[in-house]
Amino acid sequence: MGLKPVSVSRLNSYIKRILQSDPILGNVSVIGEISNLKYHSSGHVYFTLKDETSKISCFLSSDQRRHLRYELDNGMEITASGYIYLYERGGSYSLNVNNIEISGLGDLQIAFQQLKDKLQREGLFDESYKKPLPVFPKKVAVVTSPTGAAVRDVISIISGRNQLVDVLVCPCLVQGPDAARDIARTIEAVNANFSDVDIMIVGRGGGSMEELWSFNEEIVARAIFLSKIPVISAVGHETDFTIADFVADRRAETPTAAAQMAVPDVRDLKFAVNDQKQKISSQLQRILRMAELKLQTCSPSRMKESLLMKTERAQRRMDSERLRLDTLLSQKIHRSEVRLLQLEQQLQLKNPSLILERGCGILYDEDGHSIRSVNDTKPGQQIRVRLSDGTLHCDVNEITPVKGGEIL
Repeated sequence: MGLKPVSVSRLNSYIKRILQSDPILGNVSVIGEISNLKYHSSGHVYFTLKDETSKISCFLSSDQRRHLRYELDNGMEITASGYIYLYERGGSYSLNVNNIEISGLGDLQIAFQQLKDKLQREGLFDESYKKPLPVFPKKVAVVTSPTGAAVRDVISIISGRNQLVDVLVCPCLVQGPDAARDIARTIEAVNANFSDVDIMIVGRGGGSMEELWSFNEEIVARAIFLSKIPVISAVGHETDFTIADFVADRRAETPTAAAQMAVPDVRDLKFAVNDQKQKISSQLQRILRMAELKLQTCSPSRMKESLLMKTERAQRRMDSERLRLDTLLSQKIHRSEVRLLQLEQQLQLKNPSLILERGCGILYDEDGHSIRSVNDTKPGQQIRVRLSDGTLHCDVNEITPVKGGEIL
């Protein structure tokens, strides 16, 4: 005989009690791939966990979400632990998650890589933002635990290398849930209150990844990036890398290495000064030696000898130049005399007096114009004939032109 019919509410309530009373379903771990991931404004997270053939709805409360060190994403394969819960009003069940582990990698490794990728995309690791370390700092701030070995090592190294440098110890937590916020606050406080600090060392000694995790928090990375004082990150050992190392202006493998990096060794400075002193002294000796040699060449006897030699060379050059000029002048005068004689001979050949002495005459009309052709005269015209010893006044009786080279 069947049971008496019940309402939907009573049925869902019964199923809920069965599910919650089951010891397996009350603490179950499920492996699957995240899909349909949704972050609600309340802080709760809703997603679906699926495999090749099935899926289940999952719910992660805002309180549980705070314990995650990384962001969930679609396609991420996880192991979700929790209990099965039935939502009576909707008649649907889900896995209420209280712990998540990522398959293949540890939670801290995933959180480290996610934050590193995020800050790198924002440019916090770019070399263009790195500030240079001062060569001769006067004051160094050390942000670390006041009781750890790191602070003692840093103080010992700095005081041993350079007693002129002041060390300001800025105590803070370096481990635990509140450490990251305390480190960030201390970095900000040093920038705000100690303008005379030249370098800041931020770090701690070695430890596990969990113990060093404070230096992988975003709040610490951003505080280092915004620091106006150059920051040396010195966390753990040589093989340990943290987000702080990538953001800082310089990374030191250990706090001891950071102290050595921050201040110069006075002994090295003294050695460098002495080396420069020797180089300068040697250079001055060479300069003085060269000056002495020059001074020796400037003695009166050497100067007299040098002046005599210069005078003699100048006299020889002057005599040679005078001889050359005399030769050029003589040649030019001779050429001028020859040319003058030639011109005189040519002028004598054209002298009218000489022409007249050879028996020639010059004919003029009554107006004094010279007669060059028979065509310039006419019969009965009066003409004058100038000879070498006088002038004849004549009349033209007849004109006989020349034809064919013969006088008619």
